[in-house]
Amino acid sequence: MPVADTFVLGADPQGQPVAQALRLTNRHGLVAGATGTGKTVTLQRLAELFSDAGVAVFAADIKGDLCGLGAAGNPQGKVAERIAGMPWLNHTPQAYPVTLWDVAGKTGHPLRTTLSEMGPLLLGNLLELTDSQQAALYAAFQVADREGLLLLDLKDLKALLNHLKDHPELLGEDRALFAGASAQALLRRLATLEQQGAESLFGEPALQLEDILHPERDGRGRIHLLDASRLVHEAPKVYATFLLWLLAELFEQLPERGDADKPVLALFFDEAHLLFADTPRALQERLEQVVRLIRSKGVGVYFVTQSPSDLPDDVLAQLGLRIQHGLRAFTAKEQKSLRAVADGFRPNPDFDSLSVLTELGIGEALVGTLEEKGTPAMVQRVAIAPPQSRIGPLSEAERAQLLRSSPQAGRYDKPVDRESAYEMLMARNAQAPEAVPAGKAAPAPEQGGLGGMAGELLGSLASQVMKTAVRQAANQIGRQLVRGLMGSLLGGGKRR
Repeated sequence: MPVADTFVLGADPQGQPVAQALRLTNRHGLVAGATGTGKTVTLQRLAELFSDAGVAVFAADIKGDLCGLGAAGNPQGKVAERIAGMPWLNHTPQAYPVTLWDVAGKTGHPLRTTLSEMGPLLLGNLLELTDSQQAALYAAFQVADREGLLLLDLKDLKALLNHLKDHPELLGEDRALFAGASAQALLRRLATLEQQGAESLFGEPALQLEDILHPERDGRGRIHLLDASRLVHEAPKVYATFLLWLLAELFEQLPERGDADKPVLALFFDEAHLLFADTPRALQERLEQVVRLIRSKGVGVYFVTQSPSDLPDDVLAQLGLRIQHGLRAFTAKEQKSLRAVADGFRPNPDFDSLSVLTELGIGEALVGTLEEKGTPAMVQRVAIAPPQSRIGPLSEAERAQLLRSSPQAGRYDKPVDRESAYEMLMARNAQAPEAVPAGKAAPAPEQGGLGGMAGELLGSLASQVMKTAVRQAANQIGRQLVRGLMGSLLGGGKRR
């Protein structure tokens, strides 16, 4: 019989429950499998288990049907048969506490952050900048810090870039990093970002993490769903960059918890390959570092993708719970990948994992859990337990009702445009359009912060040609992460 401190996933071929200790669920996980094998329903089951345990959930709703978590299920047919085969399951159809989010603010509460909080490293990844363009972006952020210019939305950054073209003296020793061509390229890429509808991602009110982590009155964790059905297909970089920012913010803001009895948050990254596609090596290294360290802060990260090969080996090595749905192998390359997946499990003498991978039916999976001491258990063939909520999407009326009854109703829906870099620069230009503001010309960078780092960097590059200087400046800043790990992790750039 399952007990309260276990995470029951389903049943083995003998009908016995397969579970993992709840306290080990912060050691991350993987849900993989070909299209149509049951990954979304498994994700739904996992979200329910976390909610029942009082753990908050943040997940992307890629296909639009994960929102069925907000309505009670009505099991019929094969689903009802599977439930009947698990008499210990205590299956009770019920709706779960769900909050809907949408970057565009159309199908959920608007989801925003600020440019200052995202920082130049993640923004550069979003814009897919070259080394010289990345260096120009860092230089602009440095001026914003030094001049007290808040970068909240895209118009703030555009105003700053245009202002620096007219007033290069504000850059001080960083003038070498801010080439005119790079500034123009940045402005063009920002315009492209706006055309993709990403402008609504930046601004205020920005997402507050406490609104995600706050539990329900009945003790269940709230499930937060990001409507990413359009985002993933039309602006995949925006989707991936937001999730990376969220991971970094959680790592920075949450206190150390050590080995707690359960996580505080489960974070699901669907279409996980997008997080690593064309990602600069410096950023990927820091992502791998965060995944390794964030479990001590009570965050379990779960990657959802078609094949484990979509993830870097350093990330795969950190995943404790592995749920592998069926895979198909028609080419020599696919067969090699299939063998690698099978070899990733601890062998079970009762069956051959490689053979079973191609035989699994819908809703079946090979599951590798962790034993009590945190070591991998033998792989098991598991029929995943059906969710208690609806399998399928909500109607428009049901979504509207969820939004009206949400604890965040009215909190994020109306944008706020307070005074920031755009308004401050417009005021400066109106007062003295031809003059440089007094006392603002090339102040000495402070040691130990962004200015000190840039100053040391420029000193070491002074004897080199401009092209080499710009490239090395960008790489050096990327390695040291001016605003910390993936944005603001090591300090600076907080909401003011």
